Amino acid sequence: MKLDRIMIAAPASGSGKTLITCGLLSLLKRKGFNVGSFKCGPDFIDPMFHTKVIGTKSRNLDTFFTDHATTRNLLAKNAAESNIDIAVMEGVMGYFDGMGLNDSRAGASDLAGVTDTPVLLIVNAKGCSRSILPAIKGFLDFQEKPCIKGIILNRVSAMLYPRMKEMIESELDTKVVGYVPVLKDCILESRHLGLMMPDEISELQEKLDRLSDELEKSLDLDAILSLAKNAPELPDPKPKFGEDPSRPEEKEFRDRVRENKIRIGLARDEAFCFFYEDNLSLLREVGVELVEFSPIHDKKLPENLDGLLFHGGYPELYVKEMSENTSMRQSVKAALDAGMICMAECGGFLYLHEILEDTEGNAYPMVGAVPGRAFYTGRLQRFGYITLKEGAVFGEEIGDIRSHEFHYFDSEHNGEAFLAQKPAAKRNWRCVNSGDTLFCGFPHLYYYANQELPKAFLRRILKRKADS
Repeated sequence: MKLDRIMIAAPASGSGKTLITCGLLSLLKRKGFNVGSFKCGPDFIDPMFHTKVIGTKSRNLDTFFTDHATTRNLLAKNAAESNIDIAVMEGVMGYFDGMGLNDSRAGASDLAGVTDTPVLLIVNAKGCSRSILPAIKGFLDFQEKPCIKGIILNRVSAMLYPRMKEMIESELDTKVVGYVPVLKDCILESRHLGLMMPDEISELQEKLDRLSDELEKSLDLDAILSLAKNAPELPDPKPKFGEDPSRPEEKEFRDRVRENKIRIGLARDEAFCFFYEDNLSLLREVGVELVEFSPIHDKKLPENLDGLLFHGGYPELYVKEMSENTSMRQSVKAALDAGMICMAECGGFLYLHEILEDTEGNAYPMVGAVPGRAFYTGRLQRFGYITLKEGAVFGEEIGDIRSHEFHYFDSEHNGEAFLAQKPAAKRNWRCVNSGDTLFCGFPHLYYYANQELPKAFLRRILKRKADS
């Protein structure tokens, strides 16, 4: 399929990728394009900003979680379903940064190569002139697959830009497609897990509008669109789950889920807000009805649920509110005690503890399904990609599960069900609580990394319904 696409990347984190990506998305939308967005890697917050700009869900693409064919298929599938004119991807960290010091896999350059996406490299031009040439040349020469097709000069004045552009294009084999001046009133604030969430930033829409106004003057949009149009074709997306005639077992499984009218409660509010949208889409494609509820604001669980999902977010910011909602905590505990099937990750895992301490060390009662307390450590704990090995999900051995951790909290009851192995190091540890009805721990789960994971969840729900 034909899909115009471009990636925004940079030499390092903190280079303005999210700001410029959001500005370009806003500008394209203003120009009448049906634009889609994707984030490289396991980040949850940057896609929230993309979504705020374009009004439709942004997606993650991650070459650690998925093989090359699956990664390309997810890009094509989501683009086709949204009928987008152009896709904008945001890179992660520095362009060549990957899983380790000796490996660019799972980084922006890897995703660009796997998806044949032209890259615009943001280069900080503040305080330099000719010295910018070897910096850019180094990135161009280091490429195994030449995806960098254009340069955006950041933090440069309108007066200096034309001379910088002429110098770079006369001495290097690349095109400069615009600049971004210093924009002091368009900063996106940060906290310990990354950027603050969109709804927390005052006057966000006004900031985005000002950013779009500036980029309309400073970017060569025609040149960017031309580079995006030159992206090679992608393979046509595969049929949805249950619609591939060569896989009748998938149709049979989907039909069983639909016939049983499975309803899963999805915790979603300001505390629980970290989602891989492709996870939710996969469940809906199989036939699951996702019923959203708030552990902060609702008094009890929705009626007639068959399962529960608690994802990550910022529960540490709402410990008091969650604890004071006694009726919801009791509702969740009663459902779990009665055998309701549940998966919980990171922030959701914290919520299920007996006690959750806030960042000041104040202890609050929580659901009580996980023994002991969860507590703030003051520093980043287990961080990065891991592979979960040697364990079972609801009693089923489904093979390795690639996942990701990023948390400042820890638990007295992390679990022993799986061995977590770092992919680029020898470090490993035991983690995850996994029983007949509850699967919970710190790892964030991406269902396309091992589709047997959500199937095991649903099979356990089907069994419980059949036995009841």
